[in-house]
Amino acid sequence: MAEFTGRAKYLEIADDFKRRIREGELSPGTKLPSETELMSTHGVSRTVARQAISRLREDGYVLSHQGKGSFVTLPDEPRPVKHSPEFEEIAGYLSEVRRDVRRLAERMDQLEQLVRKQPQGD
Repeated sequence: MAEFTGRAKYLEIADDFKRRIREGELSPGTKLPSETELMSTHGVSRTVARQAISRLREDGYVLSHQGKGSFVTLPDEPRPVKHSPEFEEIAGYLSEVRRDVRRLAERMDQLEQLVRKQPQGD
């Protein structure tokens, strides 16, 4: 069974292939494992295997040919990630929430320290 790391498994698989391509372990023209092979080696569903290959294609690391498979290619240059305005708005909101949670955690630590310093009487 696949171990949960908090990051989508298809992204982990795609990132691993990108690293291997950048480091020269997989050279241009190398055929990637099939969806079935990815399913077996990574313990994932066909959907996850497809998503990983799709991400590699979107990022320019792979070219796929119907009935032949997916093959390593090198991206011409890093592509900037374009996000929708909705995504940016949500990302900003989540950043604020993380900041607020950190502040609350710090305040809780301060309160716990005050309680510990209180004399134990009565």
